[in-house]
Amino acid sequence: MTTPTTPDTITWARVSSCYLPLANPISDAKVLTGRQKPMTEIAMLFVEIQTASGQQGLGFSYSKRAGGPAQFAHAREIAPAVLGEDPSDIAKLWDKLCWAGASVGRSGVSTQAIGAFDVALWDLKAKRASLSLAKLLGAQRDSVRCYNTSGGFLHTPLDQLLVNASASVAKGIGGIKLKVGQPDCALDIQRVAAVRGHLGDQVPIMVDANQQWDRPTAQRMCRTLEAFNLVWIEEPLDAYDHEGHAALAAQFDTPIATGEMLTSAGEHWDLIRHRAADYLMPDAPRVGGITPFLKVAALAEHAGVMLAPHFAMELHVHLAAAYKTEPWVEHFEWLEPLFNERIEIRHGRMLVPTRTGLGVSLSEQARAWTREVAEVGAPTH
Repeated sequence: MTTPTTPDTITWARVSSCYLPLANPISDAKVLTGRQKPMTEIAMLFVEIQTASGQQGLGFSYSKRAGGPAQFAHAREIAPAVLGEDPSDIAKLWDKLCWAGASVGRSGVSTQAIGAFDVALWDLKAKRASLSLAKLLGAQRDSVRCYNTSGGFLHTPLDQLLVNASASVAKGIGGIKLKVGQPDCALDIQRVAAVRGHLGDQVPIMVDANQQWDRPTAQRMCRTLEAFNLVWIEEPLDAYDHEGHAALAAQFDTPIATGEMLTSAGEHWDLIRHRAADYLMPDAPRVGGITPFLKVAALAEHAGVMLAPHFAMELHVHLAAAYKTEPWVEHFEWLEPLFNERIEIRHGRMLVPTRTGLGVSLSEQARAWTREVAEVGAPTH
């Protein structure tokens, strides 16, 4: 005879706005083309949830450059909606939070704020089950291929780029991604050729144009880059130019990767149905959390698309581990100071944490960088 489960309810939530400073200003093609300024910090939105039984969950979302204050303001406003609810009813709570801010839409800032709650609820659910998030979702593997991006930005001189690439490989990282998309395309080719020559043919290399090419330039650059046996060419065109991406994907052997800038499951479906990507790059916080991410992953799997989630390896290593075909996860050490735990990398692969939930907890440094906090309900002592 089975024992009935005991219902639990959410009694407390804390929303925090934390600003993570970057060691050096970061420049990609959007900066060199004058569309953005160098990035100096990342705005993090943290949500902590506690239940009547004392169970806790931690979730986060983020914004690069503008958007952090808006995410925090929306999260603070909708936070009371989770009180008294069963934390296991995650889909119901996502809908409730969405309806709480329905007038501001179902994508962008509003659902990115919801995403932090959603991740916290999934973290809590996995902890209640005494499982890692990957195991709760149904892991396909206990490690995931990983590649490094942080050493390949355009502000990095070529000689330092080669040093960074070698250091990443020495640390056990499996692939190297380079930023391209400079106004002078010849400089891009020079950097790619130098890294390929430096690392040899066996190390996987990717490039990322950050949406800075027009269609004729993308056509020419994709043809030239075919010679370097790249894993993929990322965002050669505007993120919403699905027809343009589809034409490149159909014409060239080198896979096309895109999707990181899309802000809902619906937008990803539009990209998928256009056959605009060989590698889909959804960002869970950016689409509204794990709940919509799983919808995106199901659509991608049905369409036979490869998966390479964008940024936030602390979360995406779990989600990638549950995808059917072998994915890639982006290694960024930027968020490490925010958490007490570290992800282990070995032989080109990121090991999926076996700790319960996400397997991370907020560091004292994260608390020190926190600028605003809002709480609802009463914590359980």
